[in-house]
Amino acid sequence: MRVGAAAPSSATASSTQPSTITPGSRTARFCPTNAKRPRAASFWQRANTFFAEHGINVERVLTDNGSCYRSRLFGQTLSAAGIVHKRTRPYRPQTNGKVERLNRTLLDEWAYVRPYSSNAERTEALTDFLHTYNYHRCHTALDGQPPISRVNNPAGQYT
Repeated sequence: MRVGAAAPSSATASSTQPSTITPGSRTARFCPTNAKRPRAASFWQRANTFFAEHGINVERVLTDNGSCYRSRLFGQTLSAAGIVHKRTRPYRPQTNGKVERLNRTLLDEWAYVRPYSSNAERTEALTDFLHTYNYHRCHTALDGQPPISRVNNPAGQYT
């Protein structure tokens, strides 16, 4: 699981949003919030809950070196869940390539695909986009399958 590398959320690109993506399945989670210290930790808790609901057990998190991910609160949040925190090398976004690619896809297929009358309208469209991305959008790297096809027990049918 990788977390970090913020994506612009408005036409002015003035706010940033944390995003997560699992390396194997490329299942994405993106929560609108400002990447401030307490919010980064609460974002992670919501993202981890999402992944747990889909049968994804997070062992490690790779983040960029943003101050919100270097904070004591974020580190304690990961440690409390037994998750190892790794950071990318400074000024080396390629290390976090899957998240960077997700951010580009978000920009190309959601954020700027059409004019929105407000940032709230754009954020509202995110839920539908993420559903399409995770459940219906074919990925070349996954042999034309959507990310959810790579998740074990995606609907919880095998307990």
